[in-house]
Amino acid sequence: MPSATPPQVAAATDHDAGTTKSPPSRTRWKVFLLLLGIVTLNYIDRGSVSVALPLITRDLHLSKEVTGFVLSAFFWTYALMQIPGGRLIDQFGPRRMAGGACVGWGVATAATAAATGVGSLLAARLALGAVEAPVMPAGGKLNAHWLPAKERGRGAVLMDGGAPLGSALGGIAISGLIAWTGSWRISFVVAGAVTVAVGFLALRYLRDTPREHAGVNEAEATYIERAHAAEDAAAPGEDRPAKLRDYVKHRSFWGMCLGWMGFNGVFYGLLTWGPLYLSETKGFDIKSIGWSTLVIFGAGFVGELIGGWLADHWRSRGTAANTVLRTLMGIAGTAVTAGLLGVLLVPDAMTAVALLSVVLFFLRWAGLYWALPSTLGGRANAGVVGAAMNLSGNIAGIVTPIAVGFIVGGTGSYTWALLYFVGAALLFTAASLVIDYSRRLVVR
Repeated sequence: MPSATPPQVAAATDHDAGTTKSPPSRTRWKVFLLLLGIVTLNYIDRGSVSVALPLITRDLHLSKEVTGFVLSAFFWTYALMQIPGGRLIDQFGPRRMAGGACVGWGVATAATAAATGVGSLLAARLALGAVEAPVMPAGGKLNAHWLPAKERGRGAVLMDGGAPLGSALGGIAISGLIAWTGSWRISFVVAGAVTVAVGFLALRYLRDTPREHAGVNEAEATYIERAHAAEDAAAPGEDRPAKLRDYVKHRSFWGMCLGWMGFNGVFYGLLTWGPLYLSETKGFDIKSIGWSTLVIFGAGFVGELIGGWLADHWRSRGTAANTVLRTLMGIAGTAVTAGLLGVLLVPDAMTAVALLSVVLFFLRWAGLYWALPSTLGGRANAGVVGAAMNLSGNIAGIVTPIAVGFIVGGTGSYTWALLYFVGAALLFTAASLVIDYSRRLVVR
């Protein structure tokens, strides 16, 4: 029997039916535009080392193997803090965790400029990973609270689109700052200061729920609450707090985790080693690396927005969630695999950049995964479920930079590194096809 409509929703519905005359405000989309900006800065800051790597390795005398550990270090603490961060988000709310994390990682980014050797550089990267950890799960929690199910695809990719956008802008911004100032260290200080300012803006503007936000009118609040009430009524279980162990018996939970791991095996591999690959195999200088990164990851940003629009538009026409998302993920995985094999086989530099742009365009359709924490876990558990997903993904973040470092250092070639990325793409594709995207997981 469907659950009763919550009193606050019934009251809002009555108000909407009787007295509300103004159209719904669109504050929810302003919230997600701010999240886009936050995640963009997130990836500018975490990817800045990769862009400046040719200069950093020269100044600090880093070998390929040590470089792999430096690139991996961020993910050690980032992964370690995912579950604790998710629990804190569910307990204290996403606003404090997202805004506070933004301030913290801005400080850590600026501190990287003081690195004088491997030890201090590793310490800065470890600190950056720890304070960035809550940001993406907090975004997944906001997706659950602020958006109806039919809009969560667009919300997910709008937020997650900051990853390729930040990677794209980071390449041109950091390389531009380095060229302007003549110092990679100053560029880190500037990026950190901007991030701290945005963190304080986020704390001021974000709210955990629509009813708490002064910019949300009654019509928008009612629209969201009605959608949530209908979603809860159709769900197989109550939207109540659960423990992470309650989810591990479900195939969809493991599909989500392994799919995100495969996705990140490709994305983080290209993010961390891509600039050095272009420098060493294609002869690109720091300026060419910046522009190529802009093109490649910019294509990912465009692809992510298109993927989110396709998913929501197709679902709005009545197509089942499983049909929509399994089809889109299958197309994306096939295109990514084919594009990576093309990069391996085609030696021309511009063709390689074009193929990597195609890879990122389709790979970033995986941003739709950020609707899964609310779909599978409900609003009460979106933080910890999103954290588990991100933990799995960042295991690939830990392993991939180190593995590529040893592969390239041992073979003197990027061939087997590209085949490693192909394997990760196949894992993403297979795992995405076993997820049930249509219902909340039943936990007892």
